[in-house]
Amino acid sequence: MKVLVLTGSPHKKGTSSLLADEFIRGAKESGNEVSRFDAAFEDVHPCIGCGKCENGKNSCVFKDDINKLNPLLLEADRIVFVSPVYSWGLTAQLKAVIDRAFMLNAFSIQKNKKAMLMVTCASGEEWITDPVEAQYNNILKFMEWEDAGRILARGCAARPDIEVTDFPRLAYEAGKNIAK
Repeated sequence: MKVLVLTGSPHKKGTSSLLADEFIRGAKESGNEVSRFDAAFEDVHPCIGCGKCENGKNSCVFKDDINKLNPLLLEADRIVFVSPVYSWGLTAQLKAVIDRAFMLNAFSIQKNKKAMLMVTCASGEEWITDPVEAQYNNILKFMEWEDAGRILARGCAARPDIEVTDFPRLAYEAGKNIAK
């Protein structure tokens, strides 16, 4: 099984990075081939809506690291979105990847994939992840993908907060079972 983990955190040792690391550890231990694309550390221009790509018929006007991501996205059987929640949504870095890579490849990657969502946020309020889940649900609906699960780590403002929860173990177990 080919798994692509897309991260949005600009913090290499942050809360969502811990979830990504644990997920990847579990997925690799189960024999999956895992690729990771850390959006915050790649050169990705935001979509400018110029229409030159014609929704994937042509190349994007930008020549950046989306070109590294495209083959991974096309080959992946599972896509895992991992991000902290900033201002009720995914990080801008991950959103830029979604806007660019998914529109370039939308019709090539529709159907026959599963996706997973893992987010962390400082607030413990349940409603705080509603906008992220709505965005994720829309991705699933448009792409006709199956939901492989969600980990919503609320109340985890900093690494020490999440380290004492079950969330890292849940991410590891999700990785172990991602092929199912």
